[in-house]
Amino acid sequence: MKKRLISIDITCIPYYEYVEELTRLAYNRVASYVCVANVHMLAEAYWDSEFAEVVNGATMVTPDGMPLALGVKWVHGIKQDRVAGMDLLPDLLAKAEEKNIGVFFYGGTQKMLDHTSNYCKKEHPNLNLKGLISPPFRALTDEELDAYVDEINKSGAGFVFVVLGCPKQERWMASVHGRIDACLIGIGGALPVMVGDQKRAPEWMRKYALEWVFRFCQEPRRLFKRYFTTNSLFIYLLLKELLFGRKKMTV
Repeated sequence: MKKRLISIDITCIPYYEYVEELTRLAYNRVASYVCVANVHMLAEAYWDSEFAEVVNGATMVTPDGMPLALGVKWVHGIKQDRVAGMDLLPDLLAKAEEKNIGVFFYGGTQKMLDHTSNYCKKEHPNLNLKGLISPPFRALTDEELDAYVDEINKSGAGFVFVVLGCPKQERWMASVHGRIDACLIGIGGALPVMVGDQKRAPEWMRKYALEWVFRFCQEPRRLFKRYFTTNSLFIYLLLKELLFGRKKMTV
């Protein structure tokens, strides 16, 4: 069941159902893709109708940030679990290890992928890690894209974790949808946290929707403009939707 929140259609099911359904898709190698949505993604979709189609065309859209989970509750009266990539990724790796589902990582620097490989060997020794690709940080040629798609398919992976950052990873997943027989999940910043390259906010900050403050303190220069713009826009649009409904959701 999907519910519209401002510009994106969020899949509204309990956290454990997300884990079970994604595991089913991966186990059966169903061509699918999943957007792990936060305020930044919602704002990008609001500004760019083409990107909104990318997000809303996904098999599932999770409310990664607590603001989105609370927004669903306030707008639709549904008590929605937060489904954060930082929780989902390790849980899906555990499921993959349990059910012998092949796993592939696409994106990120080679250094990060090396850390990922070491992490998986240590924390999930029986994980069927099929491969890791660090693509060049530029537009791919058609030949390069075809080669990567072919490599992933030949690996037999059921889960493909995409680490390109928003909105690049969502656009990439949509562009190869139907060509890769696997469940693709855009995990963005969840991977560096999981492997120890970055720290995660303490539990109390997550509970009160303040994880963005913790991340901002870690990277203030990079995140100031994004957080100031997208958070302000989200608050404005959410209040507008709560007060007037979606018919007047234009700025």
